[in-house]
Amino acid sequence: MAEIPPEFSAARERFLELVREIRPELYRYCSRLVGSAIDGEDIVQESLAKAYYALGFSTELPPLKPWLVRIAHNTAIDFLRRYDRRLVEPVEGFEELAAADESVPLDLVRMALSTFVALPLLQRSSVILKDVLGFSAEEVADMTGSSVPAVKAALVRGRAALRNQPKQETVPWRDRPETSPADRKLLDAYVALFNARDWKSLEDCIGEECRLDLVSKAARFGKKQVSGYFGHYSRERVRLAVGTAEGRAVLGAFQPVEDTRPAYVIALDFEHDHVSLIRDWRYVPYLMNELDFKLGG
Repeated sequence: MAEIPPEFSAARERFLELVREIRPELYRYCSRLVGSAIDGEDIVQESLAKAYYALGFSTELPPLKPWLVRIAHNTAIDFLRRYDRRLVEPVEGFEELAAADESVPLDLVRMALSTFVALPLLQRSSVILKDVLGFSAEEVADMTGSSVPAVKAALVRGRAALRNQPKQETVPWRDRPETSPADRKLLDAYVALFNARDWKSLEDCIGEECRLDLVSKAARFGKKQVSGYFGHYSRERVRLAVGTAEGRAVLGAFQPVEDTRPAYVIALDFEHDHVSLIRDWRYVPYLMNELDFKLGG
């Protein structure tokens, strides 16, 4: 595999530093829009990749925050079109609705991500952008390609629906395969080796074509490159435990080891009894603010 030129890496690092403070807000928007902590972060990554590419053809920097939110909004819509058919809602009478009470008595930030998915798309995006992220109705209209009266009407409808809807435990439009007993056995073995700090045996578990995704930081491919991943953990005190999140088994990473809530999570895929993919979210700690992790399962 060809090495990435140093100048490319430096430019990427400068871009990530530029968007560092905005990224958690993008994540709050995307995770609520699609109803998933993990998918929300994937959409943020894709959105930032699009933004980085687009900047290469720009002569000046656009207003960063609304520009990135607009890219994230469109990227999330592309994702939702694959799973969610509730993308259209009637707009009759929105002038009357737009004049209705706009008070916000709900604590939307603490609502479960799946709560928002029950709303049609314009209601969902308007409520999140206005009530969670604090944009004005005019800014929301610009970001979503809608009109101010339609956004205000969507806010009234969306807030009313959130007040009245029952609590949802799952995302209704998303099917996730359960972890098989065979894979669960492999996860347990991986955790046992990790907690015993048996790095050599862990390297033996890595498949020849394994991929490593250090989310928001770096990617590696091939057993030789991925095996170096354990060097970081050999210098840190981290404890792993199997748990569940969003319908699949994941590994909670506890640091300090005596904590009862993981600092971040790691997901593994297997092929032919070897690890084929490692996704490690240690560089996006805000993910744990939204992810519903349950130990065991």
